Amino acid sequence: MDTDSLADRVNAGDARALGRVLSLVEDGDERARSVIKDLKPPAGARIIGLTGAPGAGKSTVTGALVRAFRDRDLKTAVLAVDPTSPFSGGALLGDRVRMQEHATDPGVFIRSMGSRGQLGGLAAATPQAVRVLDAAGYQVIFVETVGVGQAEVEVASAADTTVVLVVPGMGDSVQAAKAGVLEVADVLVVNKADRPDTQATVRDLRAMVALATDDWKPPIVTTVATAGEGIDELVRQLDRHWTWLADSGERDRRRLARARDEVAALAFGAVRDRLRVPDELAARVADGTCAPHEAAEEVLAIVLGA
Repeated sequence: MDTDSLADRVNAGDARALGRVLSLVEDGDERARSVIKDLKPPAGARIIGLTGAPGAGKSTVTGALVRAFRDRDLKTAVLAVDPTSPFSGGALLGDRVRMQEHATDPGVFIRSMGSRGQLGGLAAATPQAVRVLDAAGYQVIFVETVGVGQAEVEVASAADTTVVLVVPGMGDSVQAAKAGVLEVADVLVVNKADRPDTQATVRDLRAMVALATDDWKPPIVTTVATAGEGIDELVRQLDRHWTWLADSGERDRRRLARARDEVAALAFGAVRDRLRVPDELAARVADGTCAPHEAAEEVLAIVLGA
């Protein structure tokens, strides 16, 4: 496919061209730059991030939400990030297998991405992939992270609304108070709520939310996503947060911060690619004649002065 026509075809909503551009973005291909430059300006797609521990049911909840937004006739896309093996370098990319019911819907686009060693639950290419999907006319974009732990909160800087999924038996009140990833939640979901200990988990989360000082208090929704239970209430809370974002001005603030983070990440990536530590300098650090921070300053001076 001719890259010169890719931008026009993505702007027109061509799914095949969209897949090709996302591959270029993932691979860090130089051709992606010229394509992205010619894309339509962002139309303001609604970006919803879903995160949580492995096995929390993120893909199942995402699939149910896709169905709910498609019932509103909204074009919907999913970016599902799967873990890349540190040993083989491969990724199963299996999240979309759980969303097969949407495979034949032309109003749904599902893309799996390997994390490729990126920390925080996302892939390095995720922000630009979201930009491409926005240009292609998708009105709601779900970003589903890999299974994450307490400190992996990158999704909060990539989404308008962050949904954190937990399951009953996640831990005691001390575990909830430690928060971590729970603190980035705009909406908290207790999935698999047909299990024992659901009410105890909800109670612990309520105690944590009560300590929050922000204007927005994350609602707690219980769901059994496999049966579709609680999904309507989850959508209602997502809509309520979307309205609050607009009324409070928080939506514009978050999008400005997201653009700043995207530019900074690209700049850091470019600097990292140009970093070369001379053997002579490394040897001086190894034998103790040069401090590591002084060596780092020398390397940066070479790169930034070039």
